[in-house]
Amino acid sequence: MSKPGSTEEKPLVVVVMGVSGSGKTTVARILAARMGWVLEEGDALHSLSNIEKMRAGSPLTDADRQDWLLRVADWVDERLDDLQSGVITCSALKRSYRNLINRRGSGVVFVFLAGAKTTIAQRLVARQGHFMPPTLLDSQLAALEEPEPDEPAIRIDVGGSPEVIAQRVLDELRLG
Repeated sequence: MSKPGSTEEKPLVVVVMGVSGSGKTTVARILAARMGWVLEEGDALHSLSNIEKMRAGSPLTDADRQDWLLRVADWVDERLDDLQSGVITCSALKRSYRNLINRRGSGVVFVFLAGAKTTIAQRLVARQGHFMPPTLLDSQLAALEEPEPDEPAIRIDVGGSPEVIAQRVLDELRLG
């Protein structure tokens, strides 16, 4: 299989998804660098009010997430319209969110970074400089609807190093 984004293939947008602390940003950076694709940090598309709400320890509602998810979907559509592959991070916790992000029904694959709650909680406690407090992990896990077999998604365990995880993604997607 040739590299998506080349003249022989249609563009592909990889959405690295999962709960906070699963390693989305780190893995997405590695993937984008290895593939030479543009990268967008989905958290950067949140409104200031959403960031402040999470910083204060309050989980977002579906209504809170709506405009953010639309911005994520718009970013995906812009890549595909420009025939450019890319990588974006987004928790994409619910199927309805993923359906919105993949509203075209093609050109998108979700990479679900999954792991044990204890592993992710340890990462959250060790993480510095992020607005998402570890106390919101339970609310994210409660909201999480793992991708179903009929969705364009792969599940990757977060038990390895970020480099190993990124290589698993590339292998699963037959990229690089």
